[in-house]
Amino acid sequence: RSPAAVRQIVHRARERVAARRPRMEVDASEQRAVVERFLAATHTGDVQALLAVLAPEVVAVADGGGHVPAVRQPVTGAERVARLLAGLTKAMPVFGSEIIWLNGATAIRLHVDGETHAVVSLVVADGRVTHLYAVNNPHKLRRLAEPEHLSR
Repeated sequence: RSPAAVRQIVHRARERVAARRPRMEVDASEQRAVVERFLAATHTGDVQALLAVLAPEVVAVADGGGHVPAVRQPVTGAERVARLLAGLTKAMPVFGSEIIWLNGATAIRLHVDGETHAVVSLVVADGRVTHLYAVNNPHKLRRLAEPEHLSR
């Protein structure tokens, strides 16, 4: 990148930090309600119910880390994401799920026999899911069970 482009990036970053505004406004109760609707639709594989909870421009991204199967490219559009999720529901063995708090937002932990197989973070805006971030890389999931110690 050119020096001018880098200066512009730094300028914008400093403005955002100075403003101390959150990246997104999150209403926890609205987010949880949307995640619950999403989870119910996913468990049944109901494409129409999924389409009702997904934003038209939804983007789904997965991280298998090369260790487990995952979609290699982002999947965009409500129809494509709904079909993907419905197909995964049919292909997966019986799995359990629970809503968890992850990185300051509501997320879903998918497990089989108590072992975590994936964690899905959802971004919610205007009552619909706009982004899905699935992590099924076993090396990253292992860290979820470890308490994180933060220091200043």
